[in-house]
Amino acid sequence: MYPHERSLVQRLANKPFALLGINSDPDREKLKETMKEKGITWRSWYDQNTSGPIATQWNVHGWPTIYVLDAKGVIRYKNVRERELDEAVDKLLAEAEGGE
Repeated sequence: MYPHERSLVQRLANKPFALLGINSDPDREKLKETMKEKGITWRSWYDQNTSGPIATQWNVHGWPTIYVLDAKGVIRYKNVRERELDEAVDKLLAEAEGGE
């Protein structure tokens, strides 16, 4: 999963796009090491678990959960991955730029 996310962040570096992460690994220090090792450069927050405040507010029951929001902050896709994630993001970027 991380290689695809890294490539997505790189490909869209100059576009109105942001990738945000939520992590709930029990060992926060090990999590920091893993993020560095895996090249996770996007902003990430820590939530205790799926009962934490972020997961509760966003109705997350398991990891990973992926939400794709449009330019207005509306959730348009949920749990799309790989090619489907690219297509969803590209479609929303086109809409935001007036292309659709």
